This record gives sequence, structure tokens and C-alpha cells, in this order.
Amino acid sequence: MRNVTLSGGLEMPLVGVGTFLLSPDDAQASVGEALRAGYRLVDTANAYMNEKAVGRALRASGLDREEVFLESKLWPAFYEQPDGVERAMARLGVDTLDLMLLHHPTRNYMTGYTQLEEALRAGHIRAIGLSNFSVSQLEYVLRRCRVRPEVVQVQLHPYMQQRELAAFLKREGIALQAWYPLGHGDGKLLKEPVFTRLAEKYGKTPAQVILRWHLDAGHGFVVGSRDRAHLREDLDILDFSLTEDELAEIAALDRGYSYSFTTQAMLNTYSLFVPPVAEQK
Repeated sequence: MRNVTLSGGLEMPLVGVGTFLLSPDDAQASVGEALRAGYRLVDTANAYMNEKAVGRALRASGLDREEVFLESKLWPAFYEQPDGVERAMARLGVDTLDLMLLHHPTRNYMTGYTQLEEALRAGHIRAIGLSNFSVSQLEYVLRRCRVRPEVVQVQLHPYMQQRELAAFLKREGIALQAWYPLGHGDGKLLKEPVFTRLAEKYGKTPAQVILRWHLDAGHGFVVGSRDRAHLREDLDILDFSLTEDELAEIAALDRGYSYSFTTQAMLNTYSLFVPPVAEQK
């Protein structure tokens, strides 16, 4: 497994399994299968409502806690609750989170970020970061924070390559992690001729070629699947690399196309919605 060294010195796997939109039962099964397949990064969030199930999968894996990089995301409604991080850890059943991100740039997100900084100083979190933040919002955080974010997680795939953000993060020494790394839903991305051709050349699937593009472009990603074969397939991308010409072909696919839109009105709703985490199974 390939790792990236975060600015604080922590080693983070570039390839991980995510649990977005998975029920508790599916999340537990998916994480368990992913860990058996060799994944060592697991991504969840307060709002996914499956933290307890992820914790159960970790404990059932038989792996030492230090062998798995565990990350979660603090939901906006909890930004101003001083025990938000501790409650997330209790649901996961762990004493330490490897990484915690602010989930969205809404409400008083600097208060939420201060909560992450305090949890980091207390030893509850090993690294902190941000999710779904723009360059201007990142600049705002960097001007006011005491501890710089080490990871930013955003939607990123060949149709939406986030070049300005990626260049900014590279200059600032902040790791980039992609969600929806294969696009989502309509399957058009997987059918692009460049991926079918390269899949034939390398003896891989179009999905594997796209995931290899992420690594060759210098960022990590989290994939989500209930399917055992897909999980193993998504991990089998370390035995080939794309050429500069092939990377240039893929770069030409960038069209700024998003599979998920978040309006300001939606962000305002997020800040008011309190996930019923106490009801988690």
C-alpha cells in the first residue's frame, strides 16, 4: 500500500474505503471485507450514521488499532458542541482518531476548527483537515488557524479535476483526498474511450485506470462498495503507471462537471440539521 507523509509527519494510506450512503449493516460488511482485502484507511462521518458499525468492523478485523488509519468528519451542527469529537470517538469505540475533518464550510466553521485543534492538542486526534472547502475558504482558515490543516477531501475525478485547488494544496503542503473518484451514477466516465483503450493496454478495467490516474496525479481517494470483487479490484492498481502522454489525454477530459451540487441554501440546512446519532445501530 502506498502512503503519503502528512505535514505533521503522520503516514496516511493513499487508498481507502469510504462508507457514504451505506447502512450500518452494509458499512460493517464493507469495512470488514475491505480490511481483509488489504485496505488500511477507513473513512466515515457523523452524518453517515454508521460510525458504530465501522467501529464494530474494526474490532472484528483482529487488526491492531495502529494498523488502520481511521478518519471521520464533524458535522456542522456539532461545530459549536465542545464534546463533538469525544462523542464521535465513543461511537467508533476508539481512544484516538487518526484524522478528523470539518464536513462542510458552513455555520461558524472556525469554531468547529478550533474544536479540532483542541482535540489534537489533547491527543484525541492525530491530524486535522477540511472537507468540501474552496481555495478562498482555505485561505481564510490558514490566516486564522493555530494548527494548519493537513488533509483536504473534495469531489475529484477526471471530469472535475480541481486543478486550482490541487495546485494550491501542493504549494501549501496539504494532502488531497478525493471522494467520488470514479464519478457517480451515470457511468459515462467509465465509458470514455481513453479508459477503455488504456484498460485493454494494461490488462485492467476502466475503473482501475481511473484510480491509477489519481495516484499518478499525486492524490489519494476513498472508494465505496458493498461488492467484495469491486473492493479487491479497486486495490489492484499498484503494478502499473500511466505515461505522461496518457496523463495529458486524461487531463483533456476535465469539464468541471460535478456529480453533487451543494448550494448555500443547502449549507444553511446542514448547519441546522442534527443527525440522530444517538439512534445509531
